[in-house]
Amino acid sequence: MANFQQLDVYKVAQEYIKEIYQITKSYPKDEKYGLIDQIRRATVSIAANIAEGCGRYHPKDFTQFLRIARGSSYEVIALLDASLNLEYLNKKDHDALYTKAERINMMLNGLINSVKK
Repeated sequence: MANFQQLDVYKVAQEYIKEIYQITKSYPKDEKYGLIDQIRRATVSIAANIAEGCGRYHPKDFTQFLRIARGSSYEVIALLDASLNLEYLNKKDHDALYTKAERINMMLNGLINSVKK
């Protein structure tokens, strides 16, 4: 596989990390080892699994890591929903971050289909 840093989905995932870290700075301090940690780890996991999958020699392995990245993206969505319900996020920020997660999922689906061919 080509250099993972050149993949558009990896670049978008890196931008997403920055956005999630920025927005979670405003969460209550008592969530530092709870929701903040969980959503940040899940977001980082998206990019990390794309990178790790690129390091594998077999396309099936790469595809599996892309699926794990997609799972992490869905985990972020669930955590965004929890953040909205707990009123740590406003609806506008929630929707923007949700939309970006969906974009990442679509890009991952496209890459998975491309690798499988």
